[in-house]
Amino acid sequence: VVKVFGEDGACRSLEASAGTTARQLCETLVRRTRALHDHSWALVELHQHLALGERPWGHGGAQPGGTPDPTDPLVSPERCLEDHESVVEVQSSWAPGADSRFVFRKNFAKYELFKSNASLFPEVMVSSCLEANKSMAHSELIQNFLNSGSCPEVQGFLQLREAGRKVWKRFHFSLRRSGLYYSTKGTSKDPRHLQYFADLTESNIYYVTQGKKLYGTPTEFGFCIKPHKVRSGVKGLKLLCSEDEQSRSCWMAAFRLFKYGMQLYRNYQQAQARLSQPPWIGPTPLRSVSDNALVAMDFSGCTGRVIENPNEVLTAALEEAQAWRKKTTHRYSLPAACHSSPLSAAIHRTQPWFHGRISREDTQQLIGRQGLVDGVFLVRESQRNPKGFVLSLCHLQRIKHYLILPSEEEGRLYFTMDDGQTRFADLIQLVEFHQINRGILPCKLRHYCTCVAL
Repeated sequence: VVKVFGEDGACRSLEASAGTTARQLCETLVRRTRALHDHSWALVELHQHLALGERPWGHGGAQPGGTPDPTDPLVSPERCLEDHESVVEVQSSWAPGADSRFVFRKNFAKYELFKSNASLFPEVMVSSCLEANKSMAHSELIQNFLNSGSCPEVQGFLQLREAGRKVWKRFHFSLRRSGLYYSTKGTSKDPRHLQYFADLTESNIYYVTQGKKLYGTPTEFGFCIKPHKVRSGVKGLKLLCSEDEQSRSCWMAAFRLFKYGMQLYRNYQQAQARLSQPPWIGPTPLRSVSDNALVAMDFSGCTGRVIENPNEVLTAALEEAQAWRKKTTHRYSLPAACHSSPLSAAIHRTQPWFHGRISREDTQQLIGRQGLVDGVFLVRESQRNPKGFVLSLCHLQRIKHYLILPSEEEGRLYFTMDDGQTRFADLIQLVEFHQINRGILPCKLRHYCTCVAL
């Protein structure tokens, strides 16, 4: 039996065989919760028992780890399971009685590294780009990672805590097939100066949230390396800190590619293939008549008639398409007139992207957990303006907030983000418009944050 928690803290128990993968368990939960099916749903492994009030800092090599401080507050490392991982196997690696759990939630960044428009790897962090002194396309770089014959080396500075001191120090790290190393002398890659740090094949990588508040990390972009043999306590854990979100995303993507290689790409291909299949829960419904028996009909008159002339069929189809296009254009035309009513003022509450009265901090955390990908968004009530709303949007791994204000003119209610220059009849129309048009936003709305109740 596997227990899975929702983001609301509710728990659901599921039966799983030894071979049940994270993807299969997610599909089961999607069916049971009647959630919209896509490959963004993920199972997250959360270790609260690693937050025993101890600091998982220190590392091997020239700087051995120090003594944990029992007065420190809690922190819970987390990671998204890969689609092919066995849920039962992961659960069996947990310490008996420990407060570890699986959480079911969205992760829009899971396969972002395989998107053609992605740019996760800055050239300065990839040694092969620097050595060749040329720019390399993202797709070409990913291909090099997946090809066992080629071996791009990821490098860059990471913050590490010095043993026995409350001081963080920058070290230059290098990620190779053989493991993760850091240099004891600047950026030198001389074997005399390289110290072995961690074996990725025998470890998992976890995000660390609120590291600045809880550990005094120089930035909020921390992550933790946990060897498989570490089941409880914090001995052997290694806490690192990136300088910005882009750097952390690069390191995390590189760890996944080095560890799983082609398996990761196969997971992505299978997820794409599933999206192209019809989302039927049951068997595909069959037509009651043969497709060959269907004919073109004209219902413009008082009674319907069969259209026999092929040219007339084409003309009718084009006219119908134009009519639909006009309807669609009219729906998104601005300004949109709509008489003020309680229904139009509150219809957004039925939408999965509306999160009610949540704080700015909770919004940042929710979008961060579900993936800092361009176009991830949600709409919430404004805390400062009692009648207003806020559109929170991720762009370039930063979360921006746009105030939406209601206004009334000639008895008609509308919503605007640009002082009335662009007006919308309700929040649904505002969101739908910006899913198609960028408008004043830096990018279109692509993925809405949603939390399903288990």
